[in-house]
Amino acid sequence: MKHIVLLICLISLSLVTACSSPQVLGSNSTKTLTVGISPWPGFAGIYTAMDKNLFKAEGVNVKEVNFQAGSDANTAFLAGRLDLVWTGVPDIVVMASKDPSIKLLMLSDYSNGADGILGRNITKPEDVKGKKVAMESQFIEFLLLRKYLEKGGLTQKDVSLLEIPAADAATSFASGKIDVAVTYEPWMTKAAKQGKGEIIFTSKGTNIIPDGLATRDKLIQERRDDILAYMRAVDQGVKLTKEKPEETKSTVAKRLGISPQEVPQQLSGAMLFNIETNKSVVFNPNNRLNVVDSIEFAAKTAKELKFTSKLVDASTVYDDSLVKSL
Repeated sequence: MKHIVLLICLISLSLVTACSSPQVLGSNSTKTLTVGISPWPGFAGIYTAMDKNLFKAEGVNVKEVNFQAGSDANTAFLAGRLDLVWTGVPDIVVMASKDPSIKLLMLSDYSNGADGILGRNITKPEDVKGKKVAMESQFIEFLLLRKYLEKGGLTQKDVSLLEIPAADAATSFASGKIDVAVTYEPWMTKAAKQGKGEIIFTSKGTNIIPDGLATRDKLIQERRDDILAYMRAVDQGVKLTKEKPEETKSTVAKRLGISPQEVPQQLSGAMLFNIETNKSVVFNPNNRLNVVDSIEFAAKTAKELKFTSKLVDASTVYDDSLVKSL
C-alpha cells in the first residue's frame, strides 16, 4: 500500500512540475548547435544575432567556431566538426559533390563588390599574363579570377598561382611582395590603399558569389526545430543590422577587425538577405537573382575546372523548405 501511495505522489509531482514549466517560444533544446563562421561583411546579421543573444531568446544553444579563413571552416564542416557552416555557395556545390547530403538552407548575402582582385600597374586583363597571383584555395576565388581572365582571353594556365589565405594574399599585396591578389573584405580595400594599387575587378552587380548557411540532411531531420529557431534569430539580426546601423556597427567592426567608421563602406559590398527576401528573391525562380541560377553556373564551372568529377545537379544542393515554412 505504501508503494502505491508513493507512486501516486510521484505521478502527481511530475504533473505539477510539467504544468508549471515556463514556455519558451521556438526551440527549447538543451543540445548545442555548433556553427562555423569567418570574417565577412555579409555575415554582419549573424554577428549581431550572437552579440544581442537572439539565439538564446529563440531557445537554441549556439556555439560559434570562428575561422580566419573560409576554407578552414569548410574543411572542419566536411570533417564533421560543425553542425552548420556559413560559407560561399560555390564552395557548398563542391562540398556537395563529396557529400550529397549537404544542403544550402538560406542565403546571408550576395557579394556585391566585397570580393575582388587587386592589381598594381594593371590596366587591362591581358596585363596579368605571366604574373604570380596570390589567392585562397576556395572555389569562389577561382570563379572570380576566371571571370576576369576571360575578359582578356586568358585562362588560369596564363598565370602562376600562390595559394595562401585571403588575409595573407591581401597582406602580400599591401607589402609589395606581389602585384596581383584575389581577396575579399574586410582586407581588400585597405590592402589596395596600403599597396598603392587598385581594385581592378569585383563581384559588384553579379550573383556569381552568394554566401549562405549549409548543413546535412541528417541534422535537418533530427533537429529541424533547432535550425528553424536559429534561422529566426538570424533573420532578426539581419533586420537589426540594416535598420539600426549605429547600434550594431561596433559589433560588426569588432568581428571584422576594422573601425566602426569603416563598417558602412564594408556593408555596401554585400547585399544582405533576411527570411522574407530569401523567399521573394533567393528561392524565387522568377527573380533574376535567384540562387538556383548561381548554383547551376557554379556546378558547370566546377566541373570544367575539375573541382568536381561530374556535373552536380543544382536541384540537389539546396533545401528551401525551412525558409518557406517561416
